Amino acid sequence: MTPDRHGSAIITFPNELEVVITREFDAPIALVFDVLTKPEHVSRWGATPPDRMTECSIDLRVGGTYHSSFVTGDGTVFSFHGTYLEVEPPVRTVETWHFNCWPDVEAVETMELQERDGVTTFTWSLTFNDQAGRDHMTGFDGQQESLDEMENILRTLLTARD
Repeated sequence: MTPDRHGSAIITFPNELEVVITREFDAPIALVFDVLTKPEHVSRWGATPPDRMTECSIDLRVGGTYHSSFVTGDGTVFSFHGTYLEVEPPVRTVETWHFNCWPDVEAVETMELQERDGVTTFTWSLTFNDQAGRDHMTGFDGQQESLDEMENILRTLLTARD
C-alpha cells in the first residue's frame, strides 16, 4: 500500500516574484505527466467540489494553448489560460499563465517532474513579471485539494493497471 500524501504540498516564496509548490506522488513520471496535461484528468482535479469545471482544453505543443474555467459554489466563474513555451514530455512544461480575476497580472508557469524509486516529485512554479502580481498569490484556496485529487486519480489509474 502506498502512503497517503494528502495535504503534503509544500508552498514556498523563494523571492519577491516566485511561488513554488512541491508535492510527491507514488506513481511513475509518465502517468503523473498525463494527469497534469490531459484534459480528461485536468478537468477532474482543476476544480474540487463544490466548484465545477466547465471547460478544459489543452493543445500540448510549443505555441499551443490551454484554457480552463470553473464555477464556484456561489456562481463565480474563474478561468486560466496561456500558451505553451516549452513541452518536454514527461519531465517539463513551461507556459504563460493568465487568470481572469487579475487581468494585469502576468506569469510564467513551470511544471517539472523527477522520478526516483517509483516516487515522482512535482515542482510547480509561477514566476510573475512584478512583485505586485506575485503579491496576489498569498492564499492558496484549493491547491492542496487539487493536488490531493490528483493523488486520488493516480491511485485509480494505477489500480486499473493491476
